[in-house]
Amino acid sequence: MEKTLTELCEYLNNYFWRSKRKGKIAISGGTFTADYLQNGQYFRIIGSVFPENNGVHKYPATDLHDEVFEGAIWSMAVPQAVIDLASDIKTWQDKYGSADSAAMSPFNSESFGIYSYNKDSGSSSSDGVNANSWQAVFAARLSPYRRLRGLP
Repeated sequence: MEKTLTELCEYLNNYFWRSKRKGKIAISGGTFTADYLQNGQYFRIIGSVFPENNGVHKYPATDLHDEVFEGAIWSMAVPQAVIDLASDIKTWQDKYGSADSAAMSPFNSESFGIYSYNKDSGSSSSDGVNANSWQAVFAARLSPYRRLRGLP
């Protein structure tokens, strides 16, 4: 779910950050100690050499790649509604997000005898979001949390 939450926060340009800690970060045994994070609190890692470490995690994370790096950890205060939204998006992606999903079929139309089917062409909305994407499907629930670019 953290991967979906990372993608969601990136799309929203909103990491719900509370504080930032910069400096040398040491991850050992798949985890690290941070007295400024509470159990169950989400946080964001920035600056890791491992792409899997960068992004949103839940403290205490135990599946990180061991390393020592100069970077930052953002403590987050993610609203429960956003966590629920990330869960709903993950469920939607699991069902409709793959290329072999009927909803994401590469075929725009088909017909068999008297049966015919035409689907939306997947056109983009005015903001460039594909009409068949999770961003379009959940647009109404996403909009209250979107932030302008340039804000932390």
